[in-house]
Amino acid sequence: MKRQIMLDTETTGLEHSKGHRIIEVACVEMINRRLTRNTFYKRIHPEREIDEGATNIHGISIEDLEYEPKFAAIADALIDYVAGAEVIIHNAPFDVGFLNAEFARLNKPKFETLCTVVDTLGMAREQHPGKKNSLDALCDRYEIDRSARTFHGALMDAELLAEVYIALTRGQDSLSIGFDGDNTNATGASASVAARPPVLKVVRASEAEALAHTQIIAGLNKASGDKAIWNGYIVPKADA
Repeated sequence: MKRQIMLDTETTGLEHSKGHRIIEVACVEMINRRLTRNTFYKRIHPEREIDEGATNIHGISIEDLEYEPKFAAIADALIDYVAGAEVIIHNAPFDVGFLNAEFARLNKPKFETLCTVVDTLGMAREQHPGKKNSLDALCDRYEIDRSARTFHGALMDAELLAEVYIALTRGQDSLSIGFDGDNTNATGASASVAARPPVLKVVRASEAEALAHTQIIAGLNKASGDKAIWNGYIVPKADA
């Protein structure tokens, strides 16, 4: 049973090398490509001020974190939560860099030694070369509802990332992700996966559709520098 974790953080600024810190970390668990209700979410006092530009993005001020724990108080729980899992992150070098900076202050092991890290930004760039591949852009491309997202927030972004990951890996007939148990997400909204019909009808491409497909693949192959994963794939003819 494969355990996957969608992880996102919010920070006081853009560069951990300049002393910026994590103020929010969220993880949502997915097993067999379905979200469970085993969620890890913490707000953290960063022991420093938050850049105004960062607050404009995530909406969190230092006053909001006055009574929150410091990273040292939640580090072991986070380590236990991700240990041995496949952790999926959008723009993983950013989040892993911040996590490793926090762990280094506490003499903890590097994050990537605890789990396997998958970067969905790299995946998206391979599949959509030359296009915007931010989380917002991917949600729009895959028609994932993000209307409730007024600010970047670690928990909401981790849940959106789960849907984006499913879309990127083409693993389900529906982009809706159910929760194990009562099929409700963290906000109480219902989610279900479309039932697969018992018999699937095979519809062959016409010659015109096959030609159009070939032309599209040629364009993708050119744009990706001869790296399109569909390169050389032939669509069967209608009478095949």
